[in-house]
This record gives sequence, structure tokens and C-alpha cells, in this order.
Amino acid sequence: MGFFVFLPLVLPLTALPIARLTEQHLHPRGAARLLTGFSIVMALCSAVSLGLIGVVGTAQLPGNPLPDSWSDPEVRDALPYHETVGTAALLALAVVLLAVGRTLVRHLRIRARARRALGRALPAASDVALLPDPAPYAYALPGSPRSPGRVVVSTGMLDGLAEDERAALLAHERAHLTHRHHRHLLATQLAGCVNPFLRPLHRAVAYSAERWADEESAQAVGDRRVTARAVARAALAARTAPAAYTVFPAFAAPGPAPGPVPRRVAALLGPVPTARNWPPARTPAGLAALVAALGTAASALSALNAAVALLLILKAVTPL
Repeated sequence: MGFFVFLPLVLPLTALPIARLTEQHLHPRGAARLLTGFSIVMALCSAVSLGLIGVVGTAQLPGNPLPDSWSDPEVRDALPYHETVGTAALLALAVVLLAVGRTLVRHLRIRARARRALGRALPAASDVALLPDPAPYAYALPGSPRSPGRVVVSTGMLDGLAEDERAALLAHERAHLTHRHHRHLLATQLAGCVNPFLRPLHRAVAYSAERWADEESAQAVGDRRVTARAVARAALAARTAPAAYTVFPAFAAPGPAPGPVPRRVAALLGPVPTARNWPPARTPAGLAALVAALGTAASALSALNAAVALLLILKAVTPL
């Protein structure tokens, strides 16, 4: 295994430049998908790395349930061995599992509670649930096998928008549901729980998901300026009632406000982004994407190499 087993823990740093540059040369759809893929692979490799370090480092501790042969001198000579490092890795892995479980439970609990409350208040006659609430907010509530997703919007939010801006707002929220942006956001949020170096990718995906919904909204209403006005006015209105607007933070990006709004408005007032899923090679974003791809590949190969080496060595020293 050598030092390769430690590489997946630090290689997510190679994805930080592309997290900052995707918006310059990629369509938001491609940026969200690309960064989500990087996050998932690197998070899995980091978890495998922690597990391998923990197994090897604690194989000789008293009371360890692993076979005694796993701590033979031949194993320690072939694999990195240190009780302190192994114990720390297992503790870190326990913290990771706790954080992942807590995030998943919180996400599912809030979704279930929101669906129950919405079902009692408004039957699912349409995909838009209009709540008689003066507080301005709007969000996309993901569906389940038993109930479809809903766009939830308050009268307070719609009252502050013109008719065409309301259509843009609803199209924006429907785009979140249609393209299942909550899955991208949850996946990258869980990846950030596994390795803190991946948290900037979650923020970048949250912004890309908003821009993706913005572009879908602009295409639906046929006017990018209308969508830009809707984003700006909805964000200004939501600032007056942040607690109401962020009532479902587990879904991340629940409407037009999250993310740097001025950058989103400026992008909508500019030309339509090119529909490319990989930035041009001779650009800073292209170089950053290449570095991130190499880092992801190296992380996967390092984790695979360490796992195979560990299995082969332990199989050789374990009596039948």
C-alpha cells in the first residue's frame, strides 16, 4: 500500500480550482454534473482510505477482532503500520459515518414532515402549492414514490412580482424538480461530510444548480431579462423574511435567493451559455478540469491499489 493509501485524503484539493472556474466556460448543467461526479468518487476513495488505514493500524491492539496473523511482522513490513494513526483513522471514520447518517436522517425527516404538512393543508391537485402567507418564500419540495414533487410558493412572494416574473419564478422551481437538483446537492453535501476538502464543491454545485434553473426558466418564458428581474426581486423580497425562506435548508438552494445573486443576474443579462460539458483545453478552466480529473483518477487508483494490496497480503498470511 505504501503512501498511496493516504493520497485519497488530500487529492480532493486538486478539484478546488475547477470548483471556482466552472461557471466561466461550462453550461451550469455540465458544471453541476461534473462537480458532483468528482465529489462522489473522491468521497468514496477517502472513506476507503480511512478504513484501510484503520484496519492496518489497529490490527495489533488488544481485543481487536481481526485475525492475529494480520499483525504479523510480514504484514507490518509490507503495509504502513502505526497504532496512533490507525486509531485516529478509525475515529475519523466513525465521525464520518455519524455525520453522513445525521445528514441523511435530517434530510429525509424534513422532507417527510414537509410533505405531510403540505398534504394536510393542500391536496395535490397541481404541482404548485400556493400558501396564504404574507412572508415571501418559494422552494421546490422533492417528491417521493407515493407523492410527486411540488413547487411551494407563498402569496407574499407572488404579490411582489409581475405576472411574467411569477411565471419565471415557477419555471425556476419546476426546473429544480425536473432535473432532481436535490440529489446533486445531497450527494455533494454527504461528500463534504466524508472529506472537508470537498465542501467547496458542494457550494459550487449549489450555485450551478441555481444557474441551471435560471437558464431553464429563461428558456421557458422566452426572455432572459424577465428571469433576471424575477431572480433579483425574489431575492430582495426574501431578505425581509430569511427564516421563512430557508424553512427547508436540507434541500439546499430552495429558490432564487441562494448563491451570489448579482453574478446570476449578470449571467442572465449576458449571452446564453454554450452547451458544453467540458471546458476548452486551452483555458484556465480547461487546465483546472484536467487537474481535477487526474486527481480523481489518481484517488481511485490509489484506493484500489491499496485495497488490492491489503487483500493479497492478508490472504497470504491468513491460515486456511
